Formats: sequence, structure tokens, C-alpha cells
Amino acid sequence: MDFDLAPPNGVGPLRIGTNRHSADAALDSLRDLSAVPESDRPGQHVFRPSGLMISIHCTRDMLEAIELGRPSTRTDRVIFRGLDVFAIPARELVHRMGEYTSIEADPDDPASFVAPDLLLSFWRPFAADDEPEEEQGYYFSSVLLARPGYYDTPAQAAERLHQSA
Repeated sequence: MDFDLAPPNGVGPLRIGTNRHSADAALDSLRDLSAVPESDRPGQHVFRPSGLMISIHCTRDMLEAIELGRPSTRTDRVIFRGLDVFAIPARELVHRMGEYTSIEADPDDPASFVAPDLLLSFWRPFAADDEPEEEQGYYFSSVLLARPGYYDTPAQAAERLHQSA
């Protein structure tokens, strides 16, 4: 199954800004009932048979972020504008994403990258850009799609609140 990242709206049935009940129902719809692992946590995350992890983060009864973890098989793919974000080497993905938008290394974790205009962030445990055998560093391990303001500093949040008033 393909999961298309559609920032800032969501992924598949998971829609940023929906209430907790709707987010839980959407997450449940992504569970493969023929293969529910013990690690599944209703209302938190599901693991599909491919190994793809789908996690939701809600605050104040609202879905504010969706995280997807790299599957171990290709039966599930996470796609952004035709790019399979977990099948393309991390450095190449950053380069190709740069054709669409600004993407920069996270100042606190240089193995991770943020595309702030798209509200997407890509994480891997460490950089191993030239070692394809080291999958955990050669490819991204997770992608997070968030609501507008998710990455704001307190000053930016105050400015956003002021602008919307």
C-alpha cells in the first residue's frame, strides 16, 4: 500500500487537526486485522505486516503530528511527490527534496533534516551516507508530518497567535 505524504493535511485517512476520536478511528483503519502484533497500541501506533510503523500525536484533543517508521519490506511505501522516502538514500532524498523546498540539517541532530515550509522532518539514528550496508544511517528511519506551528519557538508561537487574532 502507498502512503502519500500530503503536508500540511496528513497521510491517507489521518488528517492533521481532526479530533482525537477521528484520529483514533483513522489509525485503526490502517491496522491489518489479519496480523496484529503485540506492539500495537490503539490510539498511539500500529505496525503493519511490512514493518511500517504509523504513530499519531495528539494534544488538546487534536491530531497535531503523524510519524511513519521505515518498513522492513516494500509492500508498504511512503511517498512524497513521487519519491519513496524510505527507499532512497538519505543524502539523495535531501538533495531531491531541495528541488521542491528548503530542507536543512537539524541543528541539534545533523543526521536529521527538516523541511520547515512543508512541516516534514526526516530522522535517522546517525549519518552513514557512504555505507549502503548500514541501512540505519544510509536511509531515513522515520518521517514526521506536523501541523503548522509544530516547530515554532515560544517567540514564533506568540507571533503566530498575534497574527491570527
